[in-house]
Amino acid sequence: MPNTAPPPWAYLSLAASMALVGSYVGLSKLLVAVFPVLLLAWLRFGIAAVAMAHWVRRQPGEEPLSPRNRVLMFWESFLGNFLFSICMLYGVQLTSALAAGVTMAAIPAAVAVLSRVFLGELIRPRVAVAIACAMAGIALLALARTGDGAAGAAAASSGELLGYGLLLAGVLCEASYVVIGKRLTGNVSPRRISALINLWGLALVTPFGIWQALSFDFSAVALPTWGLLVFYAIAASMVTVWLWMQGLRHVPSSRAGVFTVLLPVSAALVGIVVLGENFGAVHVAAFGLAMAGLLLATWPERAA
Repeated sequence: MPNTAPPPWAYLSLAASMALVGSYVGLSKLLVAVFPVLLLAWLRFGIAAVAMAHWVRRQPGEEPLSPRNRVLMFWESFLGNFLFSICMLYGVQLTSALAAGVTMAAIPAAVAVLSRVFLGELIRPRVAVAIACAMAGIALLALARTGDGAAGAAAASSGELLGYGLLLAGVLCEASYVVIGKRLTGNVSPRRISALINLWGLALVTPFGIWQALSFDFSAVALPTWGLLVFYAIAASMVTVWLWMQGLRHVPSSRAGVFTVLLPVSAALVGIVVLGENFGAVHVAAFGLAMAGLLLATWPERAA
């Protein structure tokens, strides 16, 4: 059978998915300035649960969920939805959208490490260099503020380094999500998996969300902020997953991985253009290292 080139819209779907992920990571800086983090996560899962209610039911021809798949879906949600959201939101709150973009570029490298530990997959030399580049970029960005004198040291000591630690924890959570996903069987539709994982996330965060909601003044939230919250919830839980799965139907996963470069790029652009964050020489160097590591980790191998 002759090889057929993927349709252009498949590449557009992959690109749009990663650009959306990066944009809502960046824009979450605006949301955590208004909502407490746990309340924000609860509202996000709740809005998405309503939007995806019609995805929960098993479709004709789908097999029932096995006990093994139910356990895997719980861990998918606990690590990839619940903990990732909390670590990412608190991390962005303590650092910046630009810092989140640079740190999120380490996800492919983290996937390689966890795949080696839990799945026994080999780490190729190119991926080892990618891991080093990603870590160097994050370390350069985290240490840059400590070299800015007393003000930079005070900022770092007041929680910024904790923010970088939380962003790194979020990277590990998202990488765990990818590795666990490799264990899931293919007899459940992506839409139903997304809806069920979101429901687990809602169940896990509900006690904390209600606790923060009891003392929160919802009337003080401006209408544009509510609109941004709806965009964040739908983009994070529905649209990005659907776009990514649509693209993967036609594009090999090794080639699709290259499009993850748009995640940190769009997050950084939101930080610079929308939020007005500084972008100096240190940021250029850190971002360049992060991009080099991401491309090394995801660029397809030359066919034998």
